[in-house]
Amino acid sequence: MPGLFPDDSSIPLSGMRALLAAYDWHGNPLGHPDSWQPELATAMRMALSSAFPMFLAWGPDLRMLYNDAYAALIGDKHPAAFAQPFQQVWSETWAQLVPIIDRALSNKSAFFEDLPLTMQRRGVPEQTYFTFSYSPLQDGGGAVAGMYCTAIETTARVESERRVALELKLSDALRSVDSPDEVLAKAGALLGAELGLSRATYAEVDDAGHTFTVRHQWNAGGAQELSRPEYPLDGFGPTVAALTRAGETFVVNDVDADPRLVDCRPIFRAEAAAAVLTVPLMRGGRLVGFLSLNRAHPYHWTDSDVRFTRETAERTWAALETARAQAQLRAERDRSRYIFDTIGEGFGLADRHWTMLEMNAEGLRICGLTSEQVIGKNHWELFPEVEGTPAAAMLYRAMNERVAGSIEHPLEPVGGRRGWNEIRAFPTQDGGVAIFFREITDRKRAEEGLKMADQRKDEFLAMLAHELRNPLAPISAAATLLDMGAQSETRVRQSSAIIGRQVRHMTRLVDDLLDVSRVTRGLIELQRTTLDLRAIVDEAVEQVRPQLAARRQRLSLHLPPLPVTVEGDRARLVQVVSNLLGNAVKYTHDERAIEVELQATDGQVLLAVRDEGIGMERELTERAFDLFAQAKRSSDRSQGGLGLGLALVRNLVALHGGTVGCASPGPGQGSTFTVTLPLAAPRAAAPLPASGTSGADTAGRLTLLVVDDNVDAATMLALLLEGQGHEVFIEHESLRALELARSARPDACLLDIGLPDVDGNELARRLRAQPETAHSVLIAVSGYGQEHDRQASLAAGFSHHLVKPVAFEELARVLATIERAPAAA
Repeated sequence: MPGLFPDDSSIPLSGMRALLAAYDWHGNPLGHPDSWQPELATAMRMALSSAFPMFLAWGPDLRMLYNDAYAALIGDKHPAAFAQPFQQVWSETWAQLVPIIDRALSNKSAFFEDLPLTMQRRGVPEQTYFTFSYSPLQDGGGAVAGMYCTAIETTARVESERRVALELKLSDALRSVDSPDEVLAKAGALLGAELGLSRATYAEVDDAGHTFTVRHQWNAGGAQELSRPEYPLDGFGPTVAALTRAGETFVVNDVDADPRLVDCRPIFRAEAAAAVLTVPLMRGGRLVGFLSLNRAHPYHWTDSDVRFTRETAERTWAALETARAQAQLRAERDRSRYIFDTIGEGFGLADRHWTMLEMNAEGLRICGLTSEQVIGKNHWELFPEVEGTPAAAMLYRAMNERVAGSIEHPLEPVGGRRGWNEIRAFPTQDGGVAIFFREITDRKRAEEGLKMADQRKDEFLAMLAHELRNPLAPISAAATLLDMGAQSETRVRQSSAIIGRQVRHMTRLVDDLLDVSRVTRGLIELQRTTLDLRAIVDEAVEQVRPQLAARRQRLSLHLPPLPVTVEGDRARLVQVVSNLLGNAVKYTHDERAIEVELQATDGQVLLAVRDEGIGMERELTERAFDLFAQAKRSSDRSQGGLGLGLALVRNLVALHGGTVGCASPGPGQGSTFTVTLPLAAPRAAAPLPASGTSGADTAGRLTLLVVDDNVDAATMLALLLEGQGHEVFIEHESLRALELARSARPDACLLDIGLPDVDGNELARRLRAQPETAHSVLIAVSGYGQEHDRQASLAAGFSHHLVKPVAFEELARVLATIERAPAAA
């Protein structure tokens, strides 16, 4: 990635050799390292847990250590590749990568974009493209002992861009071809060169569907031609014949290994076809032909290969049909309605005076006219709206200069939405012009949608950078101020409060990003109970009350007197309502009103949040719940946010079987957001969590053990706990923590999960097993917060799972439920 490492940069990692030798892929010790340090272990884990594919190559033979993202990238080489020499792992690309590696080992960084590499990832050669950033790694003495690399696979993008260009090239080539044989020859040659084929075959199936005839075949240099011009379809076995007649694409990576070919393997072997990709062509539900691609050796056909072949087949058959129709027109002057009515696009024929002589059924449908309204009429009288447009200029050139042409022509908007036609014109021998046209509105809208999505992605990345940098500035300033020393208690408290607020802000941003990721990947699991939606509204209001007070906004609640029950997840529904309220607070001016109304009717619950805020244009209301959707804002982005909150609302409500809506009279006139959920059958609603502390009121002095290999994190947590009057012991290693716990007999243990020697879950099990700490309450304090992490900690014996950075108020509530253990006898 550009900018990830500056030129000639290096990363000194003293003791890295011992660290790499000490741990396997799962973090289990392999040796007895004497020189590694906890800080280096933390740095290594951070690097290997990155979301980007990364690896380290260390030592004389450059043994590779990589993260999960890189493991997914190298395919079935993992896990055998882990900790193996670079040359052994990537033997097939070693010669190509040697200059890059030599540069990194010469203490120089290197960056390569879209580098082509032929890799073995699924047992067969595969053409791939990667963007690399290499940087040297130094040992404790400053000598280069390895390298660090981030790798991003760009195969899909490179192939997509190249194949889009090839599709355009094919379209241009076929557009001017009027011979059917030439159409097939051009398409076959392009496919063969692009996919490295030994053969590309176009075949047509007889009306009965029994026999196919080879109409054209392209063969690579030295490749043999097919042995026969005709084959019985059933001769390839019932499986192949049935799939082809059903119009299903037939993909075979290895003829000798595919069990579907047991009946016809000798045929493929005789024709030197080791890998096969066949795309049937269907018309009216009937198999009329197919395009079949062969390779002389086994090959893994990618999804991109299949899509490209399908599109090429459709374009080729369409061009073939057009070419045949044009040849028929020139050779016989046959204006048969049957021929033109079987063309899958509009066709019209005009003489040299622009009098319409023919128009097929599809053309009449597209134009919304009848044959009587068209035949014998002047083209420009029928379509006056085309005059003066680029499409008219193209048609006049075809008529006057006898030059074929094509253009994409915008149609008059219908219902506020614009449509598009593709128009192609060809001069005829009698001085007139043949016009082919088809509607391409869906394709154009899809292209516009992709452009919009790309623009929103860029805007989101800019907003994310802005939103993450904003809180870093006051945190940095406060930290600098505290570091200066000799500050008054008031100044220290102010600085601490600033840091706390900004950390909570950054935590909310990260939580929103993680929530969106989990929801869009379907990883959210709802903990459903019967809930009173009035209680959900009350809890959400409490979350936004500080913002309401800060802006002196007036909140009105209109809740029914009786319970309004729904089946759902309390935390997620509170998140939905608080996000809607937070959105209203953010975009409503100070001292204005916000209203929440809840009502049940016809088996549904309707929750409405109305504000007197800035309102929205109609265009924004239609996409308000889309991911990253935001109104236009000034460069300071004073309202903040990443455009994630409402997208989360929509997805969470959908998981509960509900719908969302948005309406606004216009800018400056406020907005109304609505949530509709199914009403639950009347049952006792789950009680609200008691406010304040729960359990016995024993929030007195506790004996606590804090275990975290991050020295700063452990120290700061201990200082906070000691400030609350607790006795705190600190340890940074699991085994020493076990020994300390036996003598300290803590009331509660606060354990990090990602410890370097014995992880937190295993430490919890050992603490539960020894009698001195069997009574201790175990609290996980970890950066791992997904549901499976919580389930794992619960199974290990933890009573609570808190995610870093921990809100101290939440930790205090947990500690308040713990009774101090009686003194040992």
